[in-house]
Parts: sequence; structure tokens; C-alpha cells
Amino acid sequence: MSAPFEDTLLVSAARDGDRPAFGRLYDRYARMVHGVLLAKVPIDQVDDLVQDVFMIALRRLSTLREPGSFGAWLAAIARNRATDFHRRSVHEEQLEDDAPDEDNATAHANKDHKDEAFAVLKAVRGLSEAYRETLILRLVEGLTGPEIAARTGLSHGSVRVNLHRGMQQLRAKLSAK
Repeated sequence: MSAPFEDTLLVSAARDGDRPAFGRLYDRYARMVHGVLLAKVPIDQVDDLVQDVFMIALRRLSTLREPGSFGAWLAAIARNRATDFHRRSVHEEQLEDDAPDEDNATAHANKDHKDEAFAVLKAVRGLSEAYRETLILRLVEGLTGPEIAARTGLSHGSVRVNLHRGMQQLRAKLSAK
């Protein structure tokens, strides 16, 4: 069964009050929404905003004109929610927590990996929005190119180009450091 056709069935069922159907839509699209938000908002806010996006989608499900375009519609809600977050948020400096009782070698290794991951994420976030979003969906969320296209409503060609050019720019940024 094709994804748009299955989405149409799930959206129709969810509109009729079938909560498990909406749960299946959540399972299918949560990683995509997480990736879209991760490209735009602070990491510590992403999980809460994922929930917000799905609550908004549930409330507005009746306004979706093309049920087969659920993924693209949901991605737009996620992007708008990220924009709203930045409009409403007051920038606060984050305080680093003291490390729990780990031995120094483990704590140092974990910190190095975490620092490296944050450096890569910062580099990805420095790219243009199209590249940023598709790279995070691919590298962080583990979606394939066709999955990214199907879930976001982008064409396969656009995803392929965005991933290729984005990886080129990311390599250049990381090798310059």
C-alpha cells in the first residue's frame, strides 16, 4: 500500500475519532517532525515541541484538504511552530550541569563525543534552511532520501540535491575547523 494512500486512510479514521489511527500517524512522522524542529530550535526544547506539533495537528485535522499530503502539512506545522517558538522565547543562557558520578576517563570521553556532536549540529545549523533540514532528517533521524521526500512533500530530486550540496558544504565547514 502506498504511503499517501495509507495516510489518507489513517487521516480519515483519525478524523472520525480513531485514536490508534492518529497514533500510527504519530509513529510514522515523529522522527520527521523531530528533525524539522531540531534544525531550528534548541535541543532541549525539541521533544516538547514535537508534542505541540502533534496536538496542533490533531486539533486541525479537519482542515487538511488533501489527506494524502499529511506529511507535508505536518512539516509545515512544525516549521511554523519553530518560528512561533523563536518569536515568543526569551534567550537565556544555559547552565551546564555538573557531571554525575562517572570516572574521569568516561566523563571525559562522553564530553568529547557530546562536544563533537554539538559542533557538527552547530555546523549543520549554519547551512541554509533547505540543506539543514534534509541533512538532519538524514544524519540524525536516519531517514532515507525517499522517506524524506515522502514525509516532507519535497520531490525526490530536491531531496537528492539538498543532501548532496548540503554534505559538500558541511564537509567544507568541518574541514575548515
